Amino acid sequence: MRVLLAKSAGFCYGVERAVELAKKTAAERGGCVMLGDLIHNAQVIAELEALGVRRAESPADIRSGETVVLRSHGERRDVVEELESRGVRCVSAACPNVLRIQKLAAQAEREGRRAAIIGEPHHPEIRAVASYCADPLIFGGPEEAAAWLAEDPSRREIPITVTAQTTCIRELFETSVKILKKQCTNVKIFDTICNATHRRQSEAAEIAAQADAMVVVGDRRSANTKHLTEICNERCPRVLQIERADELSPDFFNGCSVAGLTAGASTPAGIIKEVYATMSEEIKTAENGEESFEELLNQSFKTLNTGEKVTGIVTAVGPTEVQVDVGAKQAAYIKASELSDDPNAKPEDIVKVGDEIEAYIVRVNDVEGYAELSKKRLDTVKVWENIEQAVEDKTIMEGVVTEVNKGGIVVSVKGVRVFVPASQSGMPRGADLSTMVKSKVQLRITEVNRARRRVVGSIRSVTDEARKAAQDEIWNNIEVGKHYTGTVKSMTAYGVFVDIGGVDGMVHISELSWSRIKTPSEVCKVGDTLEVYVISYDPEKRKISLGVKDRSINPWDVFMSKYHVGDVAKVRIVKLMTFGAFAEVVPGVDGLIHISQIADRRIEKPSDVLSEGQEVDAEIIAVDEEKKKISLSIRALLTPAAEEEAPADAE
Repeated sequence: MRVLLAKSAGFCYGVERAVELAKKTAAERGGCVMLGDLIHNAQVIAELEALGVRRAESPADIRSGETVVLRSHGERRDVVEELESRGVRCVSAACPNVLRIQKLAAQAEREGRRAAIIGEPHHPEIRAVASYCADPLIFGGPEEAAAWLAEDPSRREIPITVTAQTTCIRELFETSVKILKKQCTNVKIFDTICNATHRRQSEAAEIAAQADAMVVVGDRRSANTKHLTEICNERCPRVLQIERADELSPDFFNGCSVAGLTAGASTPAGIIKEVYATMSEEIKTAENGEESFEELLNQSFKTLNTGEKVTGIVTAVGPTEVQVDVGAKQAAYIKASELSDDPNAKPEDIVKVGDEIEAYIVRVNDVEGYAELSKKRLDTVKVWENIEQAVEDKTIMEGVVTEVNKGGIVVSVKGVRVFVPASQSGMPRGADLSTMVKSKVQLRITEVNRARRRVVGSIRSVTDEARKAAQDEIWNNIEVGKHYTGTVKSMTAYGVFVDIGGVDGMVHISELSWSRIKTPSEVCKVGDTLEVYVISYDPEKRKISLGVKDRSINPWDVFMSKYHVGDVAKVRIVKLMTFGAFAEVVPGVDGLIHISQIADRRIEKPSDVLSEGQEVDAEIIAVDEEKKKISLSIRALLTPAAEEEAPADAE
């Protein structure tokens, strides 16, 4: 018996997006809330609750200031508005396809049309869509649509915009649309059935038509799972809908030669794998026998008849084959194509006469007295064994990225394709994974299924470990005054965070430059390389304070060596006060221009004449070395106004 597994079974894009968004929100905010079930799957809901996603039965259970992740089916507009009015932060995990239907319903109302939705009236998705228009029509199928029109013939003149629940059975939608198009004079049709749903339903129908028994996996509250079961029941005499693998029984598969398996959009891959494995075991039990390891090998290698591994001595090397003495009555040989995976390799480059060689027996012909061997297939098995061992030993392996795949990348490790999910690629979320193609990477093997020739790996686990080692190195050797070359990772109004080799340190804005600056962006940007030194650190809180200023240079000494009283300096206005303005003379040294020294006339306030950032010439009129204070004057450089001539005495 064989098991046919639907390729599109399991999480759709919308469900996967909702689950990941809930996990991310909980991690970033130290927990969050989901209103009702985020998706229809009890196991996933339990996992989310364990990660800090609290389940609320109603909006009243959500407190002001909390963050709520709105489910993938969408939420009613009045509920969202009520939550936001109470200070609840709403994060929508609604499927993009559901959001499209909501917009179409709202648009229909704005255009003076009536929205009609083909779907289940009490489903959360339909209730959410219906809230975006005043008086929607909801038809469960063609019979309800026909009945509504028959009640009042004048309804045929009403402008209608028709959409469908994303998980609606296509036949129901198309039959309903046919009736409405035929009888209504003004109807707009939007096929909003999810493409993934349509593929899943089509595959289920195709497999069910071939199977003697069909298993549908999914939550019993899930509409799309229920529809899959209905579709399968029409084509297969024996259909079982389950939520978990322990609901299977060997008796269900008695007399079956082909079994089918599909799953709803809210079913995690882990449950599908478990059911698939259990089905295989239950089928074996139903057939009253267990397959031996040799039989499994025979299934893996189609040309292998005996599967026996032998060791022999090379007796002759020819251009097309290699002869081997295996110590038996049959003569044995290996075709050149069965020596190596490299099609260009020549037999004489691989083996020589007298070499000992291991190979599989792929065929034995006792009548003609020869055995056909394969070294290539044995090498492949050894690679798989090494990879399986690498899972247990957590060995770091090396490979080359060969392609970008749906959801991740493919890495070739010793000729075996290893799938690395995007989340485990070590690249930031949303990054272009194609930049990794042809690059060498190190990874750990996390999952191996030899029967399905599926291998999953993680680059991130290796990079995270290397980063942790680098962090430990930093903390074990850090000391005040030690210099590092770092990279600006992020910026705030009060400073920048710099990566100094796996550990981020903070450079306060006051430590970025001797000059007075308002924002860090005036002197650096994200990605810049900075030479920094340690000012202080706290190993317990894992905080490091860094500086960029060159402490070997004393700005006051620079000023004193360059300027004296009476000199004129080009200064920059850095701060305006009621009593005057502070100006930078050299980086790190400011002087005061008193309000009386700004102009050759009386002014009300410094901003009447000066502005921050302005450069002006000023004379140094006094220096207090002890207090390190400087007095400046702009007025001293201005041409004195001509004295008014005294009037002649009247005679």
